[in-house]
Amino acid sequence: MEMVRNMKQTWILAMLFSLVVPALWAKGDMVLIEVKSATMPTLIRITDPKIQDFTPWAGPGVNGGRVPNAEGFIVDWHAGVLSPRAPQLAPGVQHYEISFYEGCRTTNDWCTEKQPRLVYVVSYDYDPASPRGFVYLPGKGDPSYQLNIGTIWRRVEGNWFSATASWEEFIRPVIDKAITRSH
Repeated sequence: MEMVRNMKQTWILAMLFSLVVPALWAKGDMVLIEVKSATMPTLIRITDPKIQDFTPWAGPGVNGGRVPNAEGFIVDWHAGVLSPRAPQLAPGVQHYEISFYEGCRTTNDWCTEKQPRLVYVVSYDYDPASPRGFVYLPGKGDPSYQLNIGTIWRRVEGNWFSATASWEEFIRPVIDKAITRSH
């Protein structure tokens, strides 16, 4: 009798879990990336559908992926952790805060975000004379840490990584164009 009662409880919990968890896992589309810097007079807002290639829901923390076996986002996970401290670069290093927002590109039943919602923030540094930039995933004590681990906990927060070539090819022309316009 005890076994039947335990089976019923397990079945009920499994049913509740199957109803609640998909709603928690549901993610909207990547609809906005904001780029800001103390050296730029205006905020860059990117809504190009290409930003979907840089969703934070890729890489370590997704489906058990670990560094360096993971793929995706703007980090070259295969290169591994560079340092918990900022990379030592030439004096011309540019520093940016990159914010990722989810929302709905189209109206549908499963996407409930009416306005873009901030889901992830990183630092991006690069030297215009160098082909590769660097990405910092905020760690404990950093302002965006709680937001980020609430979105995805990668277990490598608080470290610097190399940026992917695809991120460099996408973001550098956007930043360069914004800088040129402001002069």
